[in-house]
Amino acid sequence: MVFSGLLLLGCAFVAFSLSAVCGGGAGLLLLPVLGSLLPGAQVPAALSIGTVSSSISRIIAFWPRIRWDVVVWFVPPALPAVWLGAKLLTYINPLYLELLMGLFLMANLPLIFRSRKELEEINPLSKGYLALIGLSAGFVSGLTGAVGLLFNRFYLRYGMTKEEIVATRAANEVMLHTVKLVLYASFGLLTGQALTLGTIIAVAAMLSSWVMKWLLPQLSESLFRRVGYTAMVVSGLSLFTEAAGQVITKSSVDIDYSPLANGMTTQLQWRNKLFSLEFEYDEGFEFEHTISFHELPQDKQVDISKLSQKADKVVLEEVFGIGKHSYEAYVYRQGKLEKFDI
Repeated sequence: MVFSGLLLLGCAFVAFSLSAVCGGGAGLLLLPVLGSLLPGAQVPAALSIGTVSSSISRIIAFWPRIRWDVVVWFVPPALPAVWLGAKLLTYINPLYLELLMGLFLMANLPLIFRSRKELEEINPLSKGYLALIGLSAGFVSGLTGAVGLLFNRFYLRYGMTKEEIVATRAANEVMLHTVKLVLYASFGLLTGQALTLGTIIAVAAMLSSWVMKWLLPQLSESLFRRVGYTAMVVSGLSLFTEAAGQVITKSSVDIDYSPLANGMTTQLQWRNKLFSLEFEYDEGFEFEHTISFHELPQDKQVDISKLSQKADKVVLEEVFGIGKHSYEAYVYRQGKLEKFDI
């Protein structure tokens, strides 16, 4: 436990130091680390303890640079959305959202290679759009506990300086993280272990804020933005890889390739569902997946009821091809298999 604590302290210090340079993202950088130390539903609670401390220390360090015109439109819609995201956390697995977040962040790869002039382009947003960004940030933050880098592109394109980005982000997020902590505690997610690891993250976050106060002015605006986009891509790759690995492990995903007489097929089995992609030289590509009887159209249900009388087992598939949509039934009866195209 001591080694894990020291490792988390070091990783958190590096993550929050990088997040100051990148404009955010410490939470996303720490998600894979915390995911190996805590149950998935408790990770956001531990992260929020650290991010509250980081936001408070950054507000103190960069107080004169806060853009209050952004804060007043961002925070109000974000607060109720935090409750919704935190509430959903008790019902759904955040791993699938993390997969999507990873893909979204990796999509910023082309921005890393843009010219200095393109990197420093300004794209001010309307007040309504600011409110929509706040709403989205609150929801995702409540569900995952980490949202910084996901909306980093908004801050980088809005026309703020690097110090304004750090200060304004902290002012936007301090109330969100405080509300989340209260919600997580009320939902029973703020356990003793989550509180201990969150305190370790908080210490590292406060230390990094004071170090970065002196380092940040030494960086150019274009370098700050390029590092920000790079961090988004790297964090996205890390988040996607970690989440995908856990999904595969926990969901019993099995992939199989096999040849056909006139082509080949790839099958993916996941959560008692079978998905197939077939290629036949005469018919081209076909995508198939298993469905239940109740997913069939009403007229097809009537046909299947007749075909499956006295059957031992029936497997139904929906088939999509180029200009083609049909159904297949595999009927097992007295040790024999019959296939029907419907």
